[in-house]
Amino acid sequence: MDAAKYIWMNGEFKAWNDAQTHVLSHTLHYGNGVIEGTKAYKTADGYAIFRLNDHTKRLKESAKMTLIDIPYTVEEMNEAQLELIRKNDFKGDNVYLRPFAFLGYGVMGVYHKEAPVETVLAAWEWGAYLGEEGLKSGIKLKIASMTRAANTSSMGKAKATANYLNSQMAKFEAVDCGYDEALLLDDQGYVAEASGACFFMVKDNEIITPPNDNSLASITQKTVIEMAEKMGYTVSRRRITREEVYVADEAFLTGTAAEITPVRDVDARIIGNGARGNITEKIQTAYFDIVFGRNEEYKHYLTYV
Repeated sequence: MDAAKYIWMNGEFKAWNDAQTHVLSHTLHYGNGVIEGTKAYKTADGYAIFRLNDHTKRLKESAKMTLIDIPYTVEEMNEAQLELIRKNDFKGDNVYLRPFAFLGYGVMGVYHKEAPVETVLAAWEWGAYLGEEGLKSGIKLKIASMTRAANTSSMGKAKATANYLNSQMAKFEAVDCGYDEALLLDDQGYVAEASGACFFMVKDNEIITPPNDNSLASITQKTVIEMAEKMGYTVSRRRITREEVYVADEAFLTGTAAEITPVRDVDARIIGNGARGNITEKIQTAYFDIVFGRNEEYKHYLTYV
């Protein structure tokens, strides 16, 4: 990770190396924290954060679900993120922002409500999450042996740190087996999502993506559905089986970090022509036009720094 100059922590800008926490912070031991992933792109008019308010609002909602009381409003955190970009004087094409809240030092034990809440906004320059080559040529995807946790045992709608142990183990399994990313099924055997991104497939010119039954309501997924429908494609939200994935014409992942990443191989089954598909490429190009401010119709999603 490339260090930046400043991190916003509990209402103050601190030098990157001074943003510290105690080793007995509650979240380190019991896993209750919430995170966001937001991105700023260097447009012709300077940096602009994509769907800033949506991401900050989702952070607050995740915190409410997990009983963490963030003491800042959405508006206060939005402005702090803009100021964080300004103060860090970034130079690259895009900047990743990580707003998060966790339970700090003060109490121990499973009951967490007496633990102090720490709120942090960090930002750094970060390249393609699954590699530049992956954006062009596609990645290899492995369906993980473990499933996404069921709604009866977790809160998948919260972007909670505890949920990512499931993702970490699936991702490790995939990489250890020679793949780039993991795809998790739900407890009924239907596609849920990748370890840190949403899944789309194309079959007979129809774009299909699963519902968020037990997974995060994705902002990027919602954006892709909106733009694809405006481009004239039929988009369906329905359950997807493993077998359908294997015989898809195209497939791709979406997310703030993943952006639009083509999938060329799933469990040693070549998807389509084994490269970035035509529809995927059109979606990818349109998405980058939006986030870099080249499409006037979607400029309302950009908050300029």
